[in-house]
Order: sequence, then C-alpha cells, then structure tokens
Amino acid sequence: MKVQKTELQDLPTDLKRELLPQHVAVICDGNGRWAQHRGLPRFVGHQRGTDALKNLLRCCDDWGIGALTAYVFSTENWGRPQEEVDFLMTLFQRVLRQELREMVEENVQIKFVGNLSALPRSLQDEISRSMAETRNNRGIRFTVATNYGGRQEIVQACRAISDKVQQGLLQPDEIDEATFERHLYTAGICDPDLLIRTSGEMRLSNFLLWQTAYAEIYITETLWPDFDRREFHRALCSYQGRERRFGKV
Repeated sequence: MKVQKTELQDLPTDLKRELLPQHVAVICDGNGRWAQHRGLPRFVGHQRGTDALKNLLRCCDDWGIGALTAYVFSTENWGRPQEEVDFLMTLFQRVLRQELREMVEENVQIKFVGNLSALPRSLQDEISRSMAETRNNRGIRFTVATNYGGRQEIVQACRAISDKVQQGLLQPDEIDEATFERHLYTAGICDPDLLIRTSGEMRLSNFLLWQTAYAEIYITETLWPDFDRREFHRALCSYQGRERRFGKV
C-alpha cells in the first residue's frame, strides 16, 4: 500500500480524537473530469484516483479512524464506454494483486460489497483471494463498493428475507431493522458517520441508501484525484463542528 510522503502524518492538533468518525464513506467522483481538465485521457484520472484512495486509507489508519468505505464502481457505470469499463476492471485487478501483500502486512481487512458475480472471473478470483488473506486482520476495515447499487442491495435483502419466511425459518413479526441489516451486503459493518462526496455533485448516486440515514454529508468541489490529507482535514473539521442529534432535541 505504497503512498506518497506528505505532511499531516499525525492527527492535526485542532481535531479531537474522541470526536472522530468511526466510519467514513466516500463517493470517489471526478476522475474523468480531472483528466479532461488537463488534456489527458480519462484512464489517467482513474489511475490517479487509485493513488488518492490509497492515500486516504493510510490517512484513516494513521489518524485512528477504524473503517473506510469507498464507492468505486456503481451498477450504473456499466453504461460507460466499453473501453473505459474494461480498463477499470483491469485496473482493479492489477491494484489488488500489487497491493495485497502490503495490506496483509499493515493489518488491513478488506471486503468487497456489491453484485460481485457480474464482474470478470479473473477479478472475482483476486477479490476472493484478497478477502481470504486479510479476513483475520484486525486493523482498519476497508470496504470497496464494486458493481454496487443501494436499491439493488435493498431488493436482494428483501428477497433473502422472504425466502426465509417461505421456508419457515423466519416469522414476519420477527422482521425488524436489525434483521434487515443482517441481510445487507454491509452486514457486520457499522453505519458511516461521515459521507464525503467529491467534485461538487450533490446527490447520493444510489450509494448506501439504508446505511447513511444519519450520516453527516460533506460535499467538496475538489475532484477525487486531488483529495488529499489537507482536504480530508477540512472534511473532519466540518464534521466535528456539527451537532449530531439523531432526531432528538
């Protein structure tokens, strides 16, 4: 998990450790625009976006944030040009292969969520290997949403629950929020406290629709490849300046 040497290796003094989010989720948006603004092919933006994600993962680990979830490929992204989709699938596979050893050494536990069965077989194999080899790690929990859609996730949870009801394994009056959450892709992962979206777009884009019910949302105009520790520091300052009431007074 090689990252660039940067400033702000330690938690900035204006942040309170006890008020840090336990779980940060990010919509990694703006790779293509970052490249286009520089007259570069879109694939260069995706490569730089991968570097930004590795840097953020290391930053969360350095600053004591226990979980990071990144939205890297949505169910809608299949509608992009085939050449770009093929590049992304190859990029995901290559990065996993290259970074797995260091993630194991640095105690990262990686999990992929989404409809993984639709991904190329070779990428599925790399995903399975990475999850198996980091399963017992007890450091930061890194969740990668790949071929993920929030509506799709909710529908598949409903189907799984209805199957159990039909089989007599579950009674309808036993279905509550906890039961539903156990059937989501993210079962066992705490809900995000902070959701960050880059590139200035103000929408959830079908990401963690159930899990972000009470997440604080931070929008920045910064394009994803430029999202560094200073930008993350700004997001955390905004988060710590908010009063989280969860519907109470």
